[in-house]
Amino acid sequence: MPGLLTRVACSAALVAAANGFVCSSTGTAATWSSSRGALSMGSSMNEKWPLKNDLLVRAAKGEKVERTPVWLFRQAGRHLPEYNKYKADTGKNFLELLKDPEDVAEVTLQPVRRYALDAAILFSDILVVAEALGIEVEMPGGKGILVPRPLTGPDDLAARVPASIDVNVELAHVISAVTRIKEELQGRVPLIGFSAAPWTLMFYMVGGSSKKNTGEGQRWLEEHPEASARLMDLLTDVVIDYLEAQHKAGADVLQVFEAMGDFINEEHFYLSAMPRLERIAAELKRRCPGVPLMVFPRGAGYSLAALQRAGYDVVTLDLSAERVALKAALERDAGSGRPSTLQGNLSPALLVPREGATVEEQKAEITSAAAALLRDIGPQRLIANLGEGLGGKESPELVDHLVNAIHDLSQEMIAAAPAHAAAAAAR
Repeated sequence: MPGLLTRVACSAALVAAANGFVCSSTGTAATWSSSRGALSMGSSMNEKWPLKNDLLVRAAKGEKVERTPVWLFRQAGRHLPEYNKYKADTGKNFLELLKDPEDVAEVTLQPVRRYALDAAILFSDILVVAEALGIEVEMPGGKGILVPRPLTGPDDLAARVPASIDVNVELAHVISAVTRIKEELQGRVPLIGFSAAPWTLMFYMVGGSSKKNTGEGQRWLEEHPEASARLMDLLTDVVIDYLEAQHKAGADVLQVFEAMGDFINEEHFYLSAMPRLERIAAELKRRCPGVPLMVFPRGAGYSLAALQRAGYDVVTLDLSAERVALKAALERDAGSGRPSTLQGNLSPALLVPREGATVEEQKAEITSAAAALLRDIGPQRLIANLGEGLGGKESPELVDHLVNAIHDLSQEMIAAAPAHAAAAAAR
C-alpha cells in the first residue's frame, strides 16, 4: 500500500526522529531507516521511566503480587467511544491508523486512561508481518482482515516473498510507535509488544481469510512440505527479529499469538508449529534476557505443557480450557521447577449488554465469574484476561466493573491468605 505509506508515515516524522528514525518519501513510497542506535533504547527507556505498576511483570515471572494483574485482549478499539470518535475525526480506517505512530500511540493509550488496567498492549494487527513481506492486506467493511491475493503455490511463494527482510526498515513505523507509547506512559504500566506466530501468519498468507479457505494452510503442509518449511522458517526469523526490535524500543513483555490453532490438527501442530514456537522462545530468551514471554495457542490448548517446557513464562487459556485440571497438569509437568503463569480465560460475552438483564444483574454475574477464575487458579501466578478478544459490542461500564472486580477480589484473597494458613496450622 505505497500510497497509504506516503500519506501517513511522514506525519509521524517528528516522533520518529526523536526516536532515531528518519522518514523519507520518494515518488509514491515512504521508507523508514534508523539514524542512530535507536533499537538499543529499551533499557534506557526503562531507566528514564521506571515502572510504577509492575504487577504484570512480576506475575509473569512467578513472583508474589499484592493483587492479580488484569489486561484484556483487544482492549483498545471498537468497544470504546473515544476510539470510534478518533477514527471519525481522523477519517482513517483501522489499517490506516496502524501506519502512523502518533495514531498507534493514541489508540494504545485510550483503554489505559479509561480503566485501571495493569498493562498497555501495542495497537497493531497480527498481519503486519505479512505486509512487511510484500503480502497485500485489506479490511473490507464487515469482513475482517483479508489477504486478497493469497499465495497459490511454491512458485508463487518464490516469486512474491523475499528470502529475508530487515524489520528495522520494513516495520520501523511500528518500532517508532513502541517508543512513543513508552514516552507517553511514563512508567504508568508495562507495555506488551506482540507478533503473530509463524503458523498463524502462514495460515493467512496461503488461505487469505479466517472465514473462507480455512483448510489451505494444512493442505500446504501436506502437499508442499518443503515450501511450507521454507515459509515457516522465514516467518520464524522475522518474528524473532520483530519482537526483539519491539523490546529494544521499549516493550516490557512480549506476547506471541498462535491464533489459528483451530485450523491445524495436533499432529501437524507438533510437527510444524511447535518447533518454530520453541525456536522463538529460545532465541528471545538469548537476545532479551529477563523479558517475560507470553504465548496464546488459541484452539491448541493441548500444547500448553510443551510451551511451558519451551520456556514461555506465561501460557494462555482459551475459552475451552478446564482451568483446575490444566493448572494441575502444568504443575506436575514442571516438577520441581516453576510452572508457567496462567493467563485467561473469562468470556467476553459477560461484557456485552444483554436484553432483559439489568446492568446490576450483569455486574453480579461478572463478579461471580471473576471469583470463580480466582478460586480455580488462585490469585498468584495468574494474569486475568479473556479467553478471546473483545469483539466491539462490549459495554465500557461492564469492562470497568470486571477490571475492578479482579483487583478487589484478588487483593482480599491475598490479604486473607496468611490468616487462613495460620488457622490451618493451628488445627
